[in-house]
Amino acid sequence: MDTKGRGLDAPVTRAAPSQTPAALAIGVMAKAPVPGQVKTRLIPLLGAEGSARLHTRLLAQTLATCIEAAPGAVTLFATGGAPGVDWPHVADRFGVNRVEQVGADLGARMHHAIAHLLSHAPAALLVGADCPELDAEHLRAAHLALHGRRLVFIPARDGGYVLVGATQPCLPVFSGIAWGTARVMRGTRTVMRRLGWRRGRDWAELEPLADLDEPQDYLDALARGHLDAVEDHGGPG
Repeated sequence: MDTKGRGLDAPVTRAAPSQTPAALAIGVMAKAPVPGQVKTRLIPLLGAEGSARLHTRLLAQTLATCIEAAPGAVTLFATGGAPGVDWPHVADRFGVNRVEQVGADLGARMHHAIAHLLSHAPAALLVGADCPELDAEHLRAAHLALHGRRLVFIPARDGGYVLVGATQPCLPVFSGIAWGTARVMRGTRTVMRRLGWRRGRDWAELEPLADLDEPQDYLDALARGHLDAVEDHGGPG
């Protein structure tokens, strides 16, 4: 499925709900694309409106990728809103469930999302909407790596991670982490080792991917063909 450059209002194939219990449920965590509140580190390059358009495009691309990997078993975990941002319309257009994010910090919100997904399937994958090179094969590989393990991660090259998968709720793993820093994956490993878990036995890590936060990330994604350029680079505004 070619999802590059697809916007939220582009034609999509609506995913029909599965008629049998899902083996895998996938969640996408996303903020409303409010100019000035999303992709803020890209505003010097793309402007506030351009950064919001990029966020919208990445969300659409991510939803389409997840639907390809798990038709009928994708949930949008949404937060925020603004005039012109109609979350129910987005969920309906892509044929995905929509659930509000719950929790005081990112770790609590991730735990809530994973617990929700695991109430519908024995395995859950949770992703953000800022990794344009993430494709359905990555999702299938992560699902496969979960077999017999508690967790799976796809680390981000900047020190975080772009995907976490689970076969059971694991709140301690998401507690006390310095979210938004280059220490996220390292800190998560430390927590898991303190729990007595071992890499390979209790959790798996796949090859790192690049997420998109900084201007250079955007330029690299364009160069690698993972993304189409956002029009009207307007600079700050």
